[in-house]
Amino acid sequence: MKSCRDSDELRASCESAIRRVHVFITGRVQGVFFRAETKKQASALGLKGWVRNLYDRRVEAVFEGSESDIGAMIDWCRKGPNLSHVAGVEIVEETPTAGFDDFSIRY
Repeated sequence: MKSCRDSDELRASCESAIRRVHVFITGRVQGVFFRAETKKQASALGLKGWVRNLYDRRVEAVFEGSESDIGAMIDWCRKGPNLSHVAGVEIVEETPTAGFDDFSIRY
């Protein structure tokens, strides 16, 4: 099976493909501007989707965009904003829907 790393042509194809991930972040991630900074980072990367706080103190987000931008966003989620302390990031791959106009904070 060929990988996106096998050739320049495959890398270009992978970059143009849309990926969707559903992410759950644990740790000290509420009350530290995690949602606002997630929106800022995702919007800067051109990602679509949303972020929200969960009642169990996790942050949940859905990101849709290119493979490289999703990868950059996941890397950022593993660190979070300065006041946060990320203990874990669970990533669930989903089928892209292209159903978002932008990136938003849900309440």
